[in-house]
Amino acid sequence: MANVEEFPLPGRPLSEYDALVTAAPGVLEAIPGAVYLCDHEGWIVRYNTAAVELWGRRPSLTEPREQFCGSYRLFRVDGSFLPLAECPMAEAVRSGVSTHNAEVVIERPDGSRVMALVNIRPLRDPRGHIQGAINCFQDISKQKEAEEVARRKSEDLEDFFENSAIGLHIVDGAGIILRANKAELDLLGYPAEEYVGRHIAEFHVDAPVIGDILQRLSCGEKLYRYPARLRAKNGSIKHVVITSNSRFEGGRFVNTRCFTTDVTDVIEAENARRESEQRLAATYQAATIGIAEADAEGRLVRVNDAFCTMLGRSRDELLKMTFFDYTHEEDRENEAYQYGRQVRGEIESYTARKRVVRSDGTTVYLDVYSSSVRDCSGAFRYGVRVLLDVTETKRMDDRLRESERHMRDLLEALPAAVYTTDADGRITFFNKAAVEMAGRTPALGDKWCVTWRLYRPDGTYLPHDQCPMAVTLKEDRPVRGEEAIAERPDGTRIPFIPYPTPLHDANGNLIGAINMLVDISDRKNAEAYSERLAAIVKYSDDAIISKDTQGIIQTWNVGAERLFGYMAEEVIGRPINILIPPDRQNEEPGILDRIRRGEHIDHYETVRMRKDGSLVDISLTVSPLKDGRGRVVGASKIARDVTEKRLSEERRQLLFNELNHRVKNTLATVQSLAAQTFRGEGEAAALRRFESRIIALARAHDLLTRESWEGADLHALLRDTIAPMCAEPQQRLELSGPPFRLRPKLALALSMAFHELCTNAAKYGALTTSEGKININWHIGDHLRIRWQETGGPRVEPPTSRGFGSRLLERALTREVGGKVNLSFAPTGVIFEVEASLT
Repeated sequence: MANVEEFPLPGRPLSEYDALVTAAPGVLEAIPGAVYLCDHEGWIVRYNTAAVELWGRRPSLTEPREQFCGSYRLFRVDGSFLPLAECPMAEAVRSGVSTHNAEVVIERPDGSRVMALVNIRPLRDPRGHIQGAINCFQDISKQKEAEEVARRKSEDLEDFFENSAIGLHIVDGAGIILRANKAELDLLGYPAEEYVGRHIAEFHVDAPVIGDILQRLSCGEKLYRYPARLRAKNGSIKHVVITSNSRFEGGRFVNTRCFTTDVTDVIEAENARRESEQRLAATYQAATIGIAEADAEGRLVRVNDAFCTMLGRSRDELLKMTFFDYTHEEDRENEAYQYGRQVRGEIESYTARKRVVRSDGTTVYLDVYSSSVRDCSGAFRYGVRVLLDVTETKRMDDRLRESERHMRDLLEALPAAVYTTDADGRITFFNKAAVEMAGRTPALGDKWCVTWRLYRPDGTYLPHDQCPMAVTLKEDRPVRGEEAIAERPDGTRIPFIPYPTPLHDANGNLIGAINMLVDISDRKNAEAYSERLAAIVKYSDDAIISKDTQGIIQTWNVGAERLFGYMAEEVIGRPINILIPPDRQNEEPGILDRIRRGEHIDHYETVRMRKDGSLVDISLTVSPLKDGRGRVVGASKIARDVTEKRLSEERRQLLFNELNHRVKNTLATVQSLAAQTFRGEGEAAALRRFESRIIALARAHDLLTRESWEGADLHALLRDTIAPMCAEPQQRLELSGPPFRLRPKLALALSMAFHELCTNAAKYGALTTSEGKININWHIGDHLRIRWQETGGPRVEPPTSRGFGSRLLERALTREVGGKVNLSFAPTGVIFEVEASLT
């Protein structure tokens, strides 16, 4: 198809191009392959059906015409796009170059592609001008696919040989190595030039072995994993197994193909395994811990000597038992449950502490470590059990736990806050006192401190990781002499002193720390109180002195210097007697005796002597001073100059006496005027009543005068008012109520009221009979409430008219007391009630 023969024409000879153009349509169809014809400009002028099938389309031979090729698209063999203007046909019509067996890829309109073999020849006229070109092309896709398959197979075979994971070599009939792959060369460490071309026997350690191998192969026998030993380039021996067969041609032995598998590691592992088993068997019997093997039901199948000794039973006896038989009945269920899970594959191993019963009946504690041995499919074969006698360890653990419990109870009972941490500062324990001090319950695992927040004594914030406990753990040393302030969540703050101390194990390794937080709130308050007290003592106007139980002066303040004229350095260490006048020296022994008994002396007025010998009136308060155990070690004395107070009281008493004298004179004058006024015979009774009221008023004045007109005691007022008119007041008068001092105005008003009531009782009421009694009780609340009640007297009839006494009680008294007054005449006796304001 590469050439198109010229067709002879009658007359003028035709060119090849003209002959093809004018040929009958069947001419191109007769060509066994795809053919198309282009003119000198590349326009397609004719093609056959085979070309249409190969293109997958029919190009137009009329306008619009197609140029160079009828393919939908063309691609080079490497897959790159080939424009039609650059295809071989275009090159042929342009330059007259023929194309022989070129390969292109034709893409059809449906997207399918075929590989085509192209042969193009330019067509010339008799003068040699290019008239066109003819392209004969054929589909070689299947051929290419077959070539590709063959190529890949060849590459695969080559790759298999060269890159096989096991050694592969070819030996000819004479035993010369023809070829060896990389794995073979790597196995023995030779480069190809030192291995290929040499006799195979040179590399075998055992000459009889390689002789036997070659003999068998030459006879056509196949070898499978034939063991041999090869010598590597470095002198080491490689254990291998050889699998090989022979190749014959025409009945003649040509070569062998040998696979060499390195089993050196397997051989060495097997040797190591045998040695290990031997060592294990020796160790198994020589071990001091119990070792046993048990089947899936727990029946013992192998035990060592230590196991027998541990259980106090012979090997023969144990091999007839399951390990459940000697397990304590209380531990048997748990052991069965765990071993069952192990057998079923739910767990691979487990550890348990259990009790076992020896043959003599004694009980020992064993730690059991049980693991599984399984076959390749994962099925359970047997369990390996390692037993350790921990009876003594158990006793020690019990004692240790009891000791720890005792220590924990001790720490819980401590009144101080105590907590512990591990080496990283995480809290592991805290007592109740720590919770109370922190004002919260810390969480185990919190770091450094149980407190919520920390502050330094100067009030600056102290991070927990800088607190004394953190310093102790970071520097592995105790911290002493530090103070800090803990803030609770509620905002309250507690000053404290920490005592963090590191804890170490038996090897001296830091394992944690313990810290005790001592609340010093009381001490701080005491210090503040002492500072305030010292300031009070220093700047007090009163003389404040302390002395020991022998009367020796210990301290002396500025007030004492002003009062007595001595400087502190003049009197400290001297007896207190230097301040006592000669005529009062007997006072001090009595004071010291009372102080030694722990008594307190309050406002004892006496006279003392100054440095210059002058006397001064003082009010003395003496209190015992005690040490921490409550023993009296001295006394504190406060001396106040009461000279002015005494003079003032004397002047006031003089005025009271003068006032009392004048009031009495006034009352006497009133009494004289009343006597003259009631001089008539019929006025004697009225005169006596009036005089008695004047006398009652005078008694009230006397009582107030005795109290310096600062008030009067209610009980004394009742007694002084009623006693003169009541025979046997102890039997007939009942007074009940708390102590209460009446203001002067209320005292005068109640004195007149009780006088009227008592006079009425003596004339008409309870005091007229031997059985009559007067009960007076009072209560103090928001008001003063007084109740007068008569009993045991004659039947009382309400008066038909109100006299002066009744009006005094009901009207005048109401105004005076600023409260309520109620007078009732019950048949059993008069009842008088008054409610008065307290102010």
